[in-house]
Amino acid sequence: MRAVTMSTFGGPEVMSVQTVADPPPPGPGEVTLDVVATAVNRADLLQRQGFYAPPPGASEILGLECSGRVAAVGPEVVGLEVGDEVCALLSGGGYATRVTVSAGQVLPVPAGVSLVEAAGLPEVAATVHSTVFGVAGLRDGEVFCVHGGASGIGTFAIQAVRALRPACVVATTAGSPAKLERVRALGAHLAVSYRDEDFVEVIRAATDGHGADVILDNMGAAYLPRNVALLATGGRLVVIGLQGGVKGELNLSVLLGKRAAVHAASLRARPAGEKAAIVAAVRAEVWPAVESGGIRPVIDRVLPLAEVVEAHQLLADLGHVGKVVLTMPSS
Repeated sequence: MRAVTMSTFGGPEVMSVQTVADPPPPGPGEVTLDVVATAVNRADLLQRQGFYAPPPGASEILGLECSGRVAAVGPEVVGLEVGDEVCALLSGGGYATRVTVSAGQVLPVPAGVSLVEAAGLPEVAATVHSTVFGVAGLRDGEVFCVHGGASGIGTFAIQAVRALRPACVVATTAGSPAKLERVRALGAHLAVSYRDEDFVEVIRAATDGHGADVILDNMGAAYLPRNVALLATGGRLVVIGLQGGVKGELNLSVLLGKRAAVHAASLRARPAGEKAAIVAAVRAEVWPAVESGGIRPVIDRVLPLAEVVEAHQLLADLGHVGKVVLTMPSS
């Protein structure tokens, strides 16, 4: 099969498309997919740099999600047949023309979504649903804030909260006038420039001092004190990224006074059973909103796999809104 390989850890230039061995055939409970497209995630950039190793037993090839067609079905698989058009949450291996994955991590392509667009759905849908609605338990009528509203996670989270918790107030941050305009168009009630404004002051003022009941944060240490300051009484902060560093100061007195909670959540290293439960919840609770049009995949651009270096540079430069998708060579 064709796949992206790395000559060493480093910048985007270490990647190239090569011919490599096919993945192992599907075992019990697994399927093999002929991949049509994959999406680029910030975790891929970290893995390329040597900072985010795949979990034991996972493919060393980059790629945490894909779309394609079922090519082979292993024993004990029910509900999937050769030829089915699907998308899948992966632990690795998406930047390749073929991948083997647990059947519990496979989803049907939602009605009204193209096979290529579907490549950008599994990772964001599973992350947002398991954190915002799972760990944080967002309730209708609460105030929700997501940082990086123009990212893949952000664009999905804004739409998901508007669709599944329609009485919530949705706030977000973004870094340019164009991105602020895009997140408002996606449904954000309040869009704050993190370059020019203090998001704590703006959101607290807009909510009459209440603050945010749930915050989904991709920055980590750099935003920790301000996120805690923004939390409402009983608020829940969920950290899913560390773009702003790994060590921050947490004022426990403020946290105690608000009876608030700080959570950290990741998806990739979870056991297959936990991932299957998350994927099943996404299919039951999120997919209907996608099929009705309440949530749509936001695809910044689609590039061929051969342009993987450009795709990684685009994410590194924050030059995108939503997801960047890579399509596989036809042969």
